[in-house]
Amino acid sequence: MTPGEIEAALQAAIARCDAINCPLNPQQQQILRQVVLESLYNEGGGNSNRQEWQEINPLDELTLEQRQSFLQFVREKEQQNRPWKVQLMNDWLQERDSGSVQFIRDRFGLSWLNRIEPSHFEKYVEIDDEPPMKLKVGDRIEVSNALWEWVQDEGPCSRQWFVCTVLQVNEVCNGEDIMTSCIIRLINTGMEYEIQGIYQWNRYYWRWLQR
Repeated sequence: MTPGEIEAALQAAIARCDAINCPLNPQQQQILRQVVLESLYNEGGGNSNRQEWQEINPLDELTLEQRQSFLQFVREKEQQNRPWKVQLMNDWLQERDSGSVQFIRDRFGLSWLNRIEPSHFEKYVEIDDEPPMKLKVGDRIEVSNALWEWVQDEGPCSRQWFVCTVLQVNEVCNGEDIMTSCIIRLINTGMEYEIQGIYQWNRYYWRWLQR
């Protein structure tokens, strides 16, 4: 079974429990997932199955409405400089209702939350949109060589991606507009670059680190 088929089967089992008025709580759902996955890994696919599972985008498992609510929640918290994942964890620890994203706790639980990486958001955000998560000092991203040289989508001078670390993020307000730039350091060379308009005209030339 592919990871997607495994998740579909698990969701069907959880839905069937709901249908007969025996719903599984988040902890029980997490145990079910762990037992099934551990059993599959031990029986044959081993590391290859585990790698495939890790490569699944957790946001694919949400409905359209759930995904929209979740992305809106992340954007709002990031704009308030309040880490969205920390906010959810605090809600859960203090038994507070998380409003429009309460379904994450009720239906998916901590194991799902821990699978979320910044790169998972890119599939559901247009390149011209402001990304849900803001860059922070210490983040690892990948930048394209198109930032400093002419490249082609196909041909001898093709696009390449380089891992770097964010050293500094600066925001400049111009009326109602906010322009963001950042300084990065390339891991392979140690060279540093300043990228202007990181969320605007240069958004096409960087992406979250693909784990």
